[in-house]
Amino acid sequence: MTETASLPVLLLSHEMLAPMQAALEPSYRVLRLWDHPDRLTFLEGAGREVQAIVHAGEIKLGVDFLSEMPRLGLIACVSVGYDGVDVPWCRSHGIAVTHSQGLNAEDVADHAVGAFLAAWRGIVVGDRTVREDRWTHADRMRPRPALKGRKAGIVGLGHIGQAIARRVEPFGLSVSWWGPNDKESQWPRASGLLALARDSDVLFVACRGDAANHHLISKAVIEAVGPRGCIVNVARGSVVDEDALIAALKAGELGMAALDVFEEEPTPASRWTDVPNTVLTPHTAGGTLESIPKMVGQTLENLRRYFSEEPLLSPVQA
Repeated sequence: MTETASLPVLLLSHEMLAPMQAALEPSYRVLRLWDHPDRLTFLEGAGREVQAIVHAGEIKLGVDFLSEMPRLGLIACVSVGYDGVDVPWCRSHGIAVTHSQGLNAEDVADHAVGAFLAAWRGIVVGDRTVREDRWTHADRMRPRPALKGRKAGIVGLGHIGQAIARRVEPFGLSVSWWGPNDKESQWPRASGLLALARDSDVLFVACRGDAANHHLISKAVIEAVGPRGCIVNVARGSVVDEDALIAALKAGELGMAALDVFEEEPTPASRWTDVPNTVLTPHTAGGTLESIPKMVGQTLENLRRYFSEEPLLSPVQA
């Protein structure tokens, strides 16, 4: 048996994780799922040797696929989110799930507030106006609303939600929040999601992207934010009813939106061609030069601990 053949077998689940391969190969035999378009052949062959999957947590991992890997014992999500993984099913089948716990909340909050400011003050539109040589003196007579005295609502007061709250207060915004479970907080909890939406000039969506929150930001919630309000989504695309959001923006029933996540990723550019008052970024809120090495490092440590039969560093608790 060769030295490589004796190493633990890992599967990289998505090509966006390819940069991790070099860091993994000294200690593991690394398979890449995208090299195996015929899933059935893969599962009948190399897939039966897979002991751990290194995963981008938002991408769906079907239980039918996982159930055909008899040696699988760990799914190590490089991301903070793990909504593409059926955690209860994994737990019931003896498969541990880990994630990058709390490592990029500050970065996501920075991005959320930056995107909100860009939308609220028309910064992206203004940049485009100058670059496309459409600037006229009339542009200066189309003022945007100020921030001071506005109300920010936050859906989900976890690490990211709290970091957003701390950032918007210095701009003069008051903060309230809502989540299904009450918690001790310096900011008041609204009586419900609709009540929060009605009372918010900007609604930051920072909750989990699990099945329970699918289309939590519904047509009714979107319309409650209203024609002068803004919705910022840095959670998961599935949390917002995207069709209803687009329809509301086109009809003027929602003032503006800043989105870093989408129901389909990459989102088709044609879907947004004629949607006004939007700031769109390609799911980059949590990825900085500082946070990505930390998330990769935590993933590597979870792998090391799993194969050393030590307690995992950041297991999913849900």
